[in-house]
Amino acid sequence: MNYNSIRLGVYLACLFCLSQPLLAQTDSLPNSNADTSLPVMDYELPQTYEIGGIKVEGCEYTDPNAVIAVSGLKVGESIKLPGDDIGKSIRKLWGQGLFVDVQILLERRLGEAVFLKIVLKEYPRFARHAYRGVRKGWQDDLNELLNRYLLKGRAATKSMKRSAVREIKDFFATKGYPDASVTVEEEEDIVLKNSIRWVFNVDRGKRIRIQDINFVGNEKVSDAKLRRLLKDTKRKRPIMGIFKPSKYIEYDYKADKENVMAYYNKIGLRDAKIVRDSVYIVEIPKKNGKVKKAIQIDMHIDEGTTYYFGDIKFRGNSSYSDEVLGRILGIRRGEVYNEELLQSRISFDRNGRDLSTLYMDNGYLFFQANPVEKGVKNDTVDIEIRIQEGPVATIDRVIIKGNDRTHEHVIRRELRTLPGAKFSRSDIMRSQRELMALNYFNPEAMGINTPVNPQRGTVDIEYTVEERPSDQLELSAGWGGYGNGLIGTLGVTFNNFSLRNLFKAEAWNPLPQGDGQRLSLRIQTNGRYFQSYNFSFTEPWLGGKKRNALSVSAYHSRYNNGQTPESSSFQQLLITGVTVGLGTRLRWPDDYFSYQIAMEYQNMNLLRRYDFTIPTGIFNDLSIRQTLSRNSVNNPLFPESGSTLSLSMKLTFPYSLVNGWDYTDTELPDTDRFRWVEYHKWDFESAWYTKIAKNLVIKTEAKLGFLGSYNKDVGLSPFGRYELGGDGISNFVGLQGKDIISLRGYSDPVTDVSIANQTGAAVYNKFTAELRYLLSPNPNATIYVLGFVQGGNAWSSFREYNPFMLKRSVGAGLRVFLPMFGTLGFDYGIGFDKDLPAGSSVFDYGSFNIVLGFEPK
Repeated sequence: MNYNSIRLGVYLACLFCLSQPLLAQTDSLPNSNADTSLPVMDYELPQTYEIGGIKVEGCEYTDPNAVIAVSGLKVGESIKLPGDDIGKSIRKLWGQGLFVDVQILLERRLGEAVFLKIVLKEYPRFARHAYRGVRKGWQDDLNELLNRYLLKGRAATKSMKRSAVREIKDFFATKGYPDASVTVEEEEDIVLKNSIRWVFNVDRGKRIRIQDINFVGNEKVSDAKLRRLLKDTKRKRPIMGIFKPSKYIEYDYKADKENVMAYYNKIGLRDAKIVRDSVYIVEIPKKNGKVKKAIQIDMHIDEGTTYYFGDIKFRGNSSYSDEVLGRILGIRRGEVYNEELLQSRISFDRNGRDLSTLYMDNGYLFFQANPVEKGVKNDTVDIEIRIQEGPVATIDRVIIKGNDRTHEHVIRRELRTLPGAKFSRSDIMRSQRELMALNYFNPEAMGINTPVNPQRGTVDIEYTVEERPSDQLELSAGWGGYGNGLIGTLGVTFNNFSLRNLFKAEAWNPLPQGDGQRLSLRIQTNGRYFQSYNFSFTEPWLGGKKRNALSVSAYHSRYNNGQTPESSSFQQLLITGVTVGLGTRLRWPDDYFSYQIAMEYQNMNLLRRYDFTIPTGIFNDLSIRQTLSRNSVNNPLFPESGSTLSLSMKLTFPYSLVNGWDYTDTELPDTDRFRWVEYHKWDFESAWYTKIAKNLVIKTEAKLGFLGSYNKDVGLSPFGRYELGGDGISNFVGLQGKDIISLRGYSDPVTDVSIANQTGAAVYNKFTAELRYLLSPNPNATIYVLGFVQGGNAWSSFREYNPFMLKRSVGAGLRVFLPMFGTLGFDYGIGFDKDLPAGSSVFDYGSFNIVLGFEPK
């Protein structure tokens, strides 16, 4: 009830009281129950009394003491009767919105004291609500909106009801039903006393789409461009409606109009304005003779004049010359005036090309730059950029919070911000990236704070991290191919291991952790046919002062054909290998580069003839592998920017050139020819990540490999070759030393891809483009879907190599990263270039791959 209604009620009540022995005010009910035996007040001669007592009646849910306190009446205070004090008290009680009826009665008078009685009738309490005409899925959404208004046990006021009805109408307006109507049925609740239940009857009406959006006055920007700028206000179109429904939402439309004006300002039309716009309902005839309602939008635009940048001058700069600042700004006289570009080149540019980065990377934390228009001559705007450099700030303290597992020195060695150094914004951003690359912390919860001490000219850097599980358990199964059956894998990787605490019982929780070392154990088997055991350990900071990574790994694989050793057809292959590597971070060309050198020894023991390319005997492979790589991705789980590059060269000693053997001798046994395997092997891998919209990223990737020989008389090594095809995980032939590379859509490397895969290819290439969409950024369950196109092939020699002769495929997949299990998911690819018999179905061209534990190569 508004105050005008209250004031009128007070006046009417005063007139009514002239003929009644009662002092009272009510909402809407006449005082038919007044006690005529109460004292009579003379309204022509108001007098002052002392309040001797106050009683409250009709309160079931409300505290009587609270009622008296809200009324403002106090025992012992003076009150003028008749007067406005009673009216003020009634208005205060009405203002609580809890009562249907409010009366203040003069119960009795004793000398100069009066005794008052407040008689109330409370609103019933709200118990619950229900819907009619609303489907189940929308009811849950509506409940989230209404729960802030409809509180169980609270007074069921008209205001509460109006708020609920408004929210329901607004909800259906966002669904394309602007004419939705809501009526409310009020029922007494059968469970709670003096409580009611509201039933909202919703008639959403017909869905009303936007039929057309018309523009008037636009000459320099096309209608199509303007419609694209209306991101959330779209016309009804048969195809595009699938991706962006056509519905009118007022606040979205207002935001879209701001987008239009922002674009006009961006192209130099800074005087552009929307003169007027109309949103109205039209009726469109249908083929059946009926009409349908639709929304029409007309927007009248005055584009104005195109403006250009004039002279840009700097003022207040002492550390950098005008020439340097002008080169960073990169805006020339005569360019179309773009205020957004100007602001980005001053404050923040995605590529780091801005004045703020220049200053703040050199300690000028208090730097400010304000562009001021010095004058507008015809269509040219002169700009003066006023700079306040401020003092150079140094870092006082570097504080780390939230690390309850990872030791502090592991975090600090990744940071570029050191106490005593000049403040640098780029160093902070790079430090954040390095911490994320560790994969020990939740990137969504990582925080950086920079409290400043202006008096001392110092700044503290506070890094707040949230630990998350980083260890991984691999449980996978796959078909080994070539009749070798089901292959099972059990592996565990501890990514934040601590070797120095291995013998400290109190550090086992469940294993010693926190020093950033990596320990991996893996077993793979399919029963009696083969077993494979793998161990690896990595210390990323050998010595603790520089990023020198030491890695040690060992493995042993055993294969046999299932026969007993006594059998004449028994065949067995044993491979034992050890690798020791050392890697370091480079500073040139930039510090995203790293270099690794590793020495690897393999001993291969073949009992009897395993296949027609490898003879029986013992073979040795001693090689040195050098890898130059670069990694600048911003997030290891779902990269949105950056790239990875890797060039690897693996060399053995050219034994045939120095041992004096005649390799042209056809009588030379293969056990001697390949006793010490010799080859040179080159591998190149690259991937680029580009964000094209929110949560939408495109990944492009290229992989190439080549295996060559030193001596043509020796020929190509039977070990270390490539196999392209399948899922890249479960092909048994990997035990012979082949590098297994997946090719989605082609399950059989030999029949589907290339006969070169049968004995191992010498050359391969693979090209991939993936469109990824992030569904869940939660680091405890990062989920994204992908669509891909892929092409690759393998050849027996470089002479046969043709990079354009590809086995092509398309498909889609899903990835889920769980910290404990690594990457899980699946791909379904359709290979276009399979050699299948006529009459094959489309399903014969498809192949389904499962990803368990890690992304296949």
